Formats: sequence, structure tokens, C-alpha cells
Amino acid sequence: MFESLSTRIQGAFTSLRGEVRLTPEHVETALREIRLALLEADVNFKVVKAFIDRVRDRAMDQSVLRSLTPGQQVIRIVRDELLALFGGTEGGLTKHAPLPRVVLLLGLQGSGKTTTSGKLATWLRRQGKHPVMVSTDVRRPAAIQQLSVLGEQSEIPVYAPETMDPVARASGAVADAKAKGFDTVIVDTAGRLHIDDDLMDELQRIKDAVTPSDLLYVADAMTGQDAIKSAGEFNHRVGVTGVVLTKLDGDARGGAALSVVSVVGVPIAFVGSGERLEDLELFHPDRIVSRMLGMGDVLSLIEKAEQAIDQDEAEELEEKFRKNTFTLDDFRKQLRTIRKMGPLESIIGMIPGMGNLKELAENKPDEKQMGRVEAIICSMTPDERRDPSIINGSRRRRIAAGSGTGVDEVNRLLKQFTEMRRVLQMIGQGGPAALARGMRMPKQGGFAAPGGKKRKKGGPWGLIKTR
Repeated sequence: MFESLSTRIQGAFTSLRGEVRLTPEHVETALREIRLALLEADVNFKVVKAFIDRVRDRAMDQSVLRSLTPGQQVIRIVRDELLALFGGTEGGLTKHAPLPRVVLLLGLQGSGKTTTSGKLATWLRRQGKHPVMVSTDVRRPAAIQQLSVLGEQSEIPVYAPETMDPVARASGAVADAKAKGFDTVIVDTAGRLHIDDDLMDELQRIKDAVTPSDLLYVADAMTGQDAIKSAGEFNHRVGVTGVVLTKLDGDARGGAALSVVSVVGVPIAFVGSGERLEDLELFHPDRIVSRMLGMGDVLSLIEKAEQAIDQDEAEELEEKFRKNTFTLDDFRKQLRTIRKMGPLESIIGMIPGMGNLKELAENKPDEKQMGRVEAIICSMTPDERRDPSIINGSRRRRIAAGSGTGVDEVNRLLKQFTEMRRVLQMIGQGGPAALARGMRMPKQGGFAAPGGKKRKKGGPWGLIKTR
């Protein structure tokens, strides 16, 4: 998300951090880089001009230029102004709404309304709500069937009457929700390749029939400023309470997110950053800005971990750490838990100081490496996973052939797993003090492993080795 823009902005700050005292020339050089970065990210040029002018006015203040930490002061100013661009308000649905709450999803064809319906329903269920979905798109082939499939995947009910009248389908869903006790109705409306009067008239009739509390415009972030123009037109003709930006994990420049509040005048409610039904996030402007400036996003990382990790399993795992009974089966479960949290690059980007992936080692652990490790473990027998010490040479060759890897990779995994169990045993038996006694101080050319064994350069201490 915003990877290119984030890299350019952080690069502009690098020169400021090295200066003891800032001059107006230093500030102008940094602002020039930020201006180019925003324009290349497809941020509206009027928004860019106003943003740069505000940052310049605050950064040129004498109290900033004479500060003991002028570079940090400028970064703080940029952060404050980026938050102002996003409106400074948290996303989500309106705070108060009559039951059942009706959420109307608007947008052009192909923006991702139907998929967003399933994602929003999944998000609401995680909040303890009981949503039902209905499609009013009777023109696009298989639109109704697509929503039904999403409902089956997410185990969320879909109202599917026989009538093909959009207004009747929407009002029938609301009546059915009242009768059956559902607290939220998500209405997936039709879209067009362009804005026309027939589309707007249909949306207005549905709006009048169901009186929605939330009208969310679903915008494809890859379409850039066209998405902003369309959102403005929908807001003018029908009324929009919030925007959902989809495909923020794509290769697009993503500047639409920085323009939508200023140009359209409505807040961003949610952002979609993946293909899974769980990949819809409540919009937190402070967290997004922190990621853009390379400061990480610990709160979002914790929330993802809480969703992926079962509390009972975590307690069971802690007990195994204490008793030193951690097996390769347990490690395989942990790999799958990490995958549930989302793409590895996305997780790393939330860790403070690691937002700019280009600054990491070129051969960093990736999804393929995790897949190879899991394949090796899956190629073992249950006895071998419980007790790796029984794995001899012939077993190693069989495991390598079964997993499509080499014997050297199997050997590396087993060796590193043994080292990790030794560390866990030290922690379980004597805490950090015992661990410190078992490790030697790093030496030039490598670092010491538990027991003082020197390891070669090039790999982190873990089971996924970088190459």
C-alpha cells in the first residue's frame, strides 16, 4: 500500500535528518521531492499545491529552523498535514442507525461492489453483528449468483426472492430482516460503465424505499482520479456518506486515497487490501500515515494477530515451550497462522522501522520459502515430526523427494529446528538469564549460537533461512 509514495517521501526526509541546522533551501529541496512524489502517485494537483503550501508555511517558521531536531520537526509537520488530508476522522459506518441498519453500496461497474458486500458482511460478523445480503443488480449476468457464492463462502445469509425488480428486492430484504432478527442489511446495487440517468433514478428509488443509514461509494483505487470524479458525481446526485477504496494492494499509485476527502468531501470508511473476505480494514488515517512514513502500524498488526491466533492454542503452545515438547507439527501450525494474517510483505510493513522493504536484505524470507518449509514438514511421517532425531540419511532423501526440495534444505531445517528447541528449553528452564549464559557475544564475521557455536553470515536465527 503506497509503497512507491512511501519510498519517495522517506527519501526526501533522509537529507533533512543529516543536517544540524535547516535552511530554507533544505526545506525547499525536500518539499520539491515530496511534491513530485505526490503528483506521481496521482494525487489531485490542487490538493498537492495546497498541501505543500501548508507544510512550507509551518516548516519555515523560525522555531522549527532553529530547533535542536529540525528534521524531526518537519516530519511531524508532514505527518500532521497528511492526517488533515484524510480528514482526521476514523472510518466505519455511522455511529447511530435504526435497526435494521441498511447499507447501500454504490459505484461503477467493475469497482468491486459485490466482493465488498461479502467483505463488509464478514467484517460486521466479527463485530458481533448479524448481517444479511441482497443483490439488486438484475442486469449484469451472474451478479446475483456471485453474491450467493460469497454468502456460502462466508456462511452469511443472502436474501434471494424470485422477483427481478431492484426496489422490490431491496425492500423485501429489509422486511425479511425485521421478521427474522437480522440487524444489518447490505444492499449490493447495480453499476454501469459510466454514470447515466437510468442508473441514478434506480438508485434514488431504492434509497427512498429502504431509507439507508449508510451510502458507501466503492471506488477502485487503480482508476486514480477517475474514481474521485465519479464519487463526486454520485455524492451530488444520490448522496454518499463514505468511500470504500478497493485494490489498495495492487500496483496502482494509490493517490486517490489522498484526494478523496478534499475533493469529494466525504470520509473514507473502509479500505480493501486483498482478495480474501477478511481483507477489509476499518480506515484509520493515523495508521495509514504511519505506514507511509515508515513508522509501522503495531495496532493493526496486533488486531490481525488476534483474529488469526486462537487463545486456547496459544496457551497450549506456551505450555509446550515450558516443557520443551515443541514439535515440527506445532511449527507447521505457526506457519499457517502467519499466513492467515495476510501477505508476509504486508505484515513486515506494519513493523516499525521495516516499512520500506527495499531497505531489507535483498533475499528476505518470502511466501515461497515458507511454502517450501511447510512442504518439507508435510513430507515427514507423524513419528518423524514428533521426534526428528530418528530421521537418518535415507529418510532425509525420501523427505526431499516428497517435498520437491533438496537434502541440504531438509538438513538446514532440521539443524535450525534443533537450535530453536535449545533456545526454547533455556527460556523455559531459566528465563532470559539462562539464555544469556548459553549465548556468546557476537564476533567479527558471524555471530555465536547457543553453546558458543559460530554460525556463518547470511541467515537470521530462524527456521526460514534467507539465501
